[in-house]
Amino acid sequence: MQIKNFVFPFLMMVMLGCAPSKKEKITTSETFGIVIHGGAGTLLRKNMTPEKEAAYREKLTEAIQVGYEILKNGGSSQEAVEKTIHVMEDSPLFNAGKGAVLTAEETIELDASFMNGETLDAGAIAGVRTIKHPISAAIKVMESSSHVMLSGQGADQFAAEQGLEIVAPEYFYTEQRKEALNRVKEAERKGGESASLEQEFLKNQRYGTVGCAALDKNGNLSAGTSTGGMTNKKWNRIGDAPIIGAGTYANNATCAISATGWGEFFIRSVVAHDISALMEYKGLSIQEAARIVIHEKVAKLGGDGGVVGIDHQGNVAMEMNTPGMYRAHINSMGNLTVKIYKDE
Repeated sequence: MQIKNFVFPFLMMVMLGCAPSKKEKITTSETFGIVIHGGAGTLLRKNMTPEKEAAYREKLTEAIQVGYEILKNGGSSQEAVEKTIHVMEDSPLFNAGKGAVLTAEETIELDASFMNGETLDAGAIAGVRTIKHPISAAIKVMESSSHVMLSGQGADQFAAEQGLEIVAPEYFYTEQRKEALNRVKEAERKGGESASLEQEFLKNQRYGTVGCAALDKNGNLSAGTSTGGMTNKKWNRIGDAPIIGAGTYANNATCAISATGWGEFFIRSVVAHDISALMEYKGLSIQEAARIVIHEKVAKLGGDGGVVGIDHQGNVAMEMNTPGMYRAHINSMGNLTVKIYKDE
């Protein structure tokens, strides 16, 4: 009897000790991933030279590989988002940072936002003119101030005080953006006389943003968005990119989203948060939630654009109602997808 009393508890201890709990499986998960966009719009093969298309695909690949390496090595989704967006902010190919579009006064006004899905902390800046990497300024607002959004001269001053890299406004100027502004102004003067091709060009000047959403090995989601806004914008216009819930949203319970498109409609639709809400309250997948918001809500209002996002299980959405969106994705296996056109 004594032996039985001893052996049974011992066997139970061994069995319990050897059986890993579900919680342990989750904490040791290698699930992670990253997805980016470089803007949506009328991106047609007939308007794209082979050289230009190759340049975009190469830069998207370079950017996303930076974030992927951070995640693969156990880094945070926040760092992955920030460093990935830096690559696109440094490239004149995209309307963010270097190569941002010009206002009607031929000045630069940059916007950016960031959100941490673990804490729901967020930061944003709008209308800045001297911050080399606006996404880093948004993160600094989140980490080093009691605010969520700073704008204009105050935001530039804050970034300088935080030790971020400051540049002269001229750093951001490119000939491509100057030519685009002149073309828009000329079309404005002509009014209704503009040809259909010119109207298509004008329509595309509403778009142009870079963004990133990532899931790290600890199960934390982050999202960030950075933009130069709209060509020929007036009166310090601000779009959806720096607005938490519209252009950017992240929540560990659901997903991380970055949007690009006609900002006024994305603000009115609260696009990024709405996708998360559909997942949280209706139990929809990230793909279905993104489809509903972009094709049924935004489109119904008359707006267009797209989103990229990743959920807490690593599933990805890259949804648009435009002919194209610069986009890329890498999963935890290292499989890379780079796309431009909608039909890819």
